[in-house]
Amino acid sequence: MFSARKKRTAAIAAVLAASLVATACGGSSESDEGGKTTLSISLFGTFGYDEVGLFDAYMKQHPDIEIDYQSTQGEDKYWPALQTKLNSGSGLADIQGIEVARIAEATENQADKWSDLSDTEAARNLDLYPEWKSDAATTEDGKVIGMGTDIGPMALCYRSDLYEEAGLPSDPDELSKQIGSWDDLLALGEDYSANAPEDSAFLDSAGGLYNAIVSTESTIYYDEDGELIYDSNPAVRDAFDLAASAGESGLTAGLEQFLDASWDKGFSTGSFATIACPSWMVGYIKGKAGDDGSGKWDVMPLPGGVGGNWGGSYLAIPEVSEHQEEAADLIAWLTDAKQQAKVFSEVGNFPSNTDAMKQVADVKDEYFNDAPIGQIFSKSAQTAPTQLLGPLDGAIKNAMVQALLAVETGDVSADDAWDQAVSTVENQVG
Repeated sequence: MFSARKKRTAAIAAVLAASLVATACGGSSESDEGGKTTLSISLFGTFGYDEVGLFDAYMKQHPDIEIDYQSTQGEDKYWPALQTKLNSGSGLADIQGIEVARIAEATENQADKWSDLSDTEAARNLDLYPEWKSDAATTEDGKVIGMGTDIGPMALCYRSDLYEEAGLPSDPDELSKQIGSWDDLLALGEDYSANAPEDSAFLDSAGGLYNAIVSTESTIYYDEDGELIYDSNPAVRDAFDLAASAGESGLTAGLEQFLDASWDKGFSTGSFATIACPSWMVGYIKGKAGDDGSGKWDVMPLPGGVGGNWGGSYLAIPEVSEHQEEAADLIAWLTDAKQQAKVFSEVGNFPSNTDAMKQVADVKDEYFNDAPIGQIFSKSAQTAPTQLLGPLDGAIKNAMVQALLAVETGDVSADDAWDQAVSTVENQVG
C-alpha cells in the first residue's frame, strides 16, 4: 500500500537508542581470497566515492576488505538490469544503489528482496536524515531498505563564456535578477539564440528542462492517497508543454541525457550553454568538460530562487548477499557526515546527512568561477518541497522525457507527444 510519508516504528528508535550492532542476516565472516573479504558494489552514474578515493581509504583502514566496484553510466540501463538480477536472485552485488525515483517501487513491491538495515550498523546515521529521506526508504511495517547517499537540490549551470559571446550577462547575480520565472528563462534563451555562437543551443534538452520544472513541485505523479494523477495534474502538463515549446522553438540541442555520446561531448564543445543542474551534475560536468572547462562554467539558482529536488540515491543490501555485516559497516562509513561532506566538496553530490549539510554550507567551487555552491544548493535544499513518491515515478519520468525527445528530433507536436507519453505509461500500468 502506498504511503506518502512512511513512519518509522518505535522498535527502530529503540534499537537505535541501544547503539546498534550489525547482525549477519545470512552474512558470511569467511574471507573470499587471500584472507580478505571481497565486497562487491554496483552503482550508477557518479556517486563520488571512487572519484574522491573513499574506497581506497576504507580498504586502507580495513585491510581485511577488498572492494570490487562497478558503475553503469545511465540509471535507465542500470535499473532494468538490476530487476533481472533481483528476479533471478543471482548476479547481485553486496551493495546496490537505488535512485530516489525507484525507491517507492523497491519499498512497495520488492521489500522481501532487500535486507532490513534498521538493526545493522548502517542505521547509525538514520536519525541524521531529513524525515522525508528516511521515510521514503521505509516500508509500511518499518523495514528500512536503504540508507541515503545524497539529495538533488537544484540550480542552473551555464557556460559564462558562451553567454558573453551571445551578448548576455554572465554574472549569476545579474542573471538571477533577470530570470524570475521559467518563461523568463526561455526569453533569455531567445536572446541567446539570436546571437549564439555557431552550433550552440541555449539548453541541452527539453527533458532536462521538464525535470527541472517538476522538481519544484510536491505533488507530481501521485496524490496523497497513492493514486496516479500524472495525466490530470496541471503542474505536470504545464511543465511538459513549456519544455515542448522550448524544443519546438529550437532552444534545445535535442540531446538525450546520459545515453547520447553527443550530450557528453557537449559539455566541452559548447553545443549547449545551459543545463538543469542538480548538485550531482556538478561532478558530471567536471568529468566531461575536463580541465579546459574550468572557469567557463558557472552556477545560478533556479528562476525566482525557488527550491527543487531532482535525484538523490540510497545504498541497499540484497537479501542474498553473503556479506551482510561487512556491507552494512561499509554503508555506515560511506554515509557518515565526514565522507558525505568530502564528496560534495570535491564532486558536488549534496549530502543527505544533516550534519554534513552544515559542514558544506560555505563551500565554493574554483572550477565554476568560485561559485558559492554550498550556499546555492543549501538554500535550494531548504526550500525544496517534500515530494510524494510512487512506484512508477521513474517509469513515468522516462516516458515524459522520451516523448519530449520526439518533439525535438522527430517533428512530433506537443499534443501528440503528450498522448504518446500517457499511452506508454498506461501500457506499463496494465
